[in-house]
Amino acid sequence: MARPGSGLLVPVNGLGYPPQNLARVVVWEWLNEHGRWRPYSAAVCHHIENVLKGDARGTVVLGQVDAQLSPYVIDLQSMHQFRQDTGTMRPVQRNFYEPSSAPGKGVVWEWENDNGSWTPYDMEICVTIQNAYEKQHPWLDLTSLGFCYLIDFNSMSQTNRQSQRKRRLRRRMDLAYPLIMGSIPKSQSWPVGASSGQPCSCQQCILVNSTRAASNAILASQRRKLYGGTAGSNGATGTLSVVRQSNTFAGTSLWSPVQLPLSTANFPCSPVMPSLSSSHGHHTLTINGQNNLNRPGTQRISMGTARGAIPPGVPALPVKNLTGSGPVHPALAGMTGILMCAAGLPVCLTRAPKPILHPPPINKSDMKPVPGINGMRRKTKKKHLRRGKNPEDVVRRYTERIKVVPDEDCTICMERLVTSSGYEGVLQHKGIKPELVGKLGKCGHMYHLLCLVAMYNNGNKDGSLQCPTCKTIYGEKTGTQPPGKMEYHVIPHCLPGYADSKTIRIVYDIPAGIQTNEHPNPGKKFSARGFPRHCYLPDNEKGRKVLKLLIMAWDRRLIFTIGTSSTTGESDTVVWNEIHHKTEFGSNLTGHGYPDPNYLDNVLTELLAQGVGEDNLKD
Repeated sequence: MARPGSGLLVPVNGLGYPPQNLARVVVWEWLNEHGRWRPYSAAVCHHIENVLKGDARGTVVLGQVDAQLSPYVIDLQSMHQFRQDTGTMRPVQRNFYEPSSAPGKGVVWEWENDNGSWTPYDMEICVTIQNAYEKQHPWLDLTSLGFCYLIDFNSMSQTNRQSQRKRRLRRRMDLAYPLIMGSIPKSQSWPVGASSGQPCSCQQCILVNSTRAASNAILASQRRKLYGGTAGSNGATGTLSVVRQSNTFAGTSLWSPVQLPLSTANFPCSPVMPSLSSSHGHHTLTINGQNNLNRPGTQRISMGTARGAIPPGVPALPVKNLTGSGPVHPALAGMTGILMCAAGLPVCLTRAPKPILHPPPINKSDMKPVPGINGMRRKTKKKHLRRGKNPEDVVRRYTERIKVVPDEDCTICMERLVTSSGYEGVLQHKGIKPELVGKLGKCGHMYHLLCLVAMYNNGNKDGSLQCPTCKTIYGEKTGTQPPGKMEYHVIPHCLPGYADSKTIRIVYDIPAGIQTNEHPNPGKKFSARGFPRHCYLPDNEKGRKVLKLLIMAWDRRLIFTIGTSSTTGESDTVVWNEIHHKTEFGSNLTGHGYPDPNYLDNVLTELLAQGVGEDNLKD
């Protein structure tokens, strides 16, 4: 029996939504890789509920309410969260709680992680903690919920009973989760008609709309080929033959076969595994895929020993990750698979391939030096290169003074060159008058000299200057990469697309530390996630050339910097610095692997943009 205030699915006619006279707080949750249901924020849940009211089979773009969730959409038809840049799908569920519980009051309990930021507890734990807090209990043992933690309300801390590690916890007030009363509106048939109002022009909506347009095109072509009846037989033993009923087209029942290996039968349109039951002397599988949404057309699956007949031309779509070099392909494949499956079309769902990130185990004796390159490792220090160049001297070194000034804009201060610099009165340097104009030696672009001094002072101050118009670099550009080490060697394995070459493996290792004056937040800690990072190049002439330039970029501290991660949103962490690396060894499912015939040329271009070109190589 559930505790008062705990997450509770109220069953009515097996559909799991509250009766007419019962109010419930709605919390939407997603299933993480550890099998825990993690709650969305209250603002996100309100957004999902608003979309649900308009279209119970629609798509929810989470980035419209939370910028950190920009890559994610929820498909209400299949009850899955879909990540557009990787194609990863996770089940979601719609859970109900008492209005007097923590989510109904807008109470959020959080614990402090290693980064010093706060992480909310699972909703079930949050509700339990709030109940104990309201009853003024001095402490709470979470062992009954499967966690070896002891909550102390006096010190507002969480203690691990095994390791005795203590973390801070806090209680804060947030927006209350949405409250519903009565039954849920019935869903519409799919495909959904045109919605009212102006369509959103954000990238997520554009991708979703283009995906549905592609799916509708497939629907139109397949609809003419659909046939009635059940799937045929004659096949290999040990295969699950699926027959799915759909109420998509004006109430007409369409039967379409889907093949899945029996040993790995997992149904992407169902967020939980099917449960076996026995009926009329044969086994029947019933998909528990309603997820508290009143959707017409209960789906049933009949299991037999024969393989169902799959008509020619039925697409085989993996629902997670399609081999490709970009993020759009897995996104289109995943969404198309979801929507076609929901529409009752014949889709042969395949097991998703997994990326091969690392080569087979390698003995240390098999690691050889890279031909033509001395040594196998490099280190950097905090002050690896010279600093403190005089700004006036740097600007004068790379410019020549213009006597006849053209009547055009200075693209730094956006004032006319014939007038004084916009930094007049803000910045003063001896010998640099605000009306003086200079021309850069290589590219010929002209600016106020005082503007160039201001730009230099706002940069890395390493003695180099970069034209803000064409990005031409004058001098030797250096970066703000934290201390670490770089190793490189040859391993006896081949990369996809380079069967005749061995592989150069690069290993970067940067520890966490404290930011210095050259970093965004001096004195604050920075994290270093995912180190050591392994990267790969083919051991051929061009691959060795790229390695030499990467070593040079490492010495100039240009490979990494400290900033905000574009994938996790974490700030004050070590991130790549616009020089792409291949971190996937034996596949290219993430776009960071091989084969990629243009990669070596592309990375040479990226290195050149950082001032590291082939002209820097010594014979």
